[in-house]
Amino acid sequence: MAQRSKLISDHQSVPTIIEQAGHSARFAFEEFFHGKIRNAHTRRAYRRAVLSFLEWCERRNRQLQQVSPADVGIYLDELPLCIASKKQVLAGLRHFFDGMVTRHAIALNPALSVRGERYRVIEGKTPEITIKQARTLLASIDTDTVVCLRDKAIISILVYTASRIGAVATLKVKDLYDVGDQYCLHFIDKGGKSREIPVRHDLQQLLRNYLRSTDLQLGDQSDRPLFLTTIRRTGILSNRAMSAGDMSRMIKRRMKACGLPSRLSPHSFRVAVITNLLCQGLPLEDIQNLAGHADPRTTRLYDRRQKSVTRNIVERISI
Repeated sequence: MAQRSKLISDHQSVPTIIEQAGHSARFAFEEFFHGKIRNAHTRRAYRRAVLSFLEWCERRNRQLQQVSPADVGIYLDELPLCIASKKQVLAGLRHFFDGMVTRHAIALNPALSVRGERYRVIEGKTPEITIKQARTLLASIDTDTVVCLRDKAIISILVYTASRIGAVATLKVKDLYDVGDQYCLHFIDKGGKSREIPVRHDLQQLLRNYLRSTDLQLGDQSDRPLFLTTIRRTGILSNRAMSAGDMSRMIKRRMKACGLPSRLSPHSFRVAVITNLLCQGLPLEDIQNLAGHADPRTTRLYDRRQKSVTRNIVERISI
């Protein structure tokens, strides 16, 4: 009920500058945020960017039809954000004003001709967990309790499927199934992509042991979550699904307990897996498919092979 109330509140909070621009502007505003954007994260980011800019325009007594490319450029220059964040803001404004033009609320898109700063990403920012560190982490988790089995299974899925933590958090019992000669996991990944990934034998045994220690049954076609929270500190599983945040905090605790750097995150496993497979000479296309990337350039951002070369060069400096 609280979530529904929040959605209704968001739907009704139309800025004054939009109300003053007339029905077409209001229609385009609501269409953009509640009709065109289906991804919740994108909607939240674009809404924050657009509302902030519209408030900036209102403070300067701009009408919607008066907003110019100069306004957009000055606004971006004043933002205390990194280049990547500014580019996201600009993308949100361009899409938003495109809708305004389409619905004839304004004549031209003021953000269309505004250029963003040059920004080329060669390597992603996610820190890599090394093979040794990943093995240390897995070895540090016992399998004598259902909670330990659950935690080790979650981390093993991240390691052996290169999946995102959000996709693991949405797994249902029915998403683990036997296809005859092996088990498979079915993920609903980023962007609504449906992916099936085979389960390697050691992970398969771990998942079977986890299911045996619970009342969950392989082959259950209900929507019961695969990974459940615990009831406070009792060590007893509840009926509530672990969220991505729950899993991230669990992994952080496990990493801290075995002395791993605090900068590592659940996403670090994707970096390690992709780099490891590239080092083994596997085709980039195969690794791209495993990672679920639409563009091979995204997969290359996870490649940390060059780092070892850079360290070797630095170590050779004889000053």
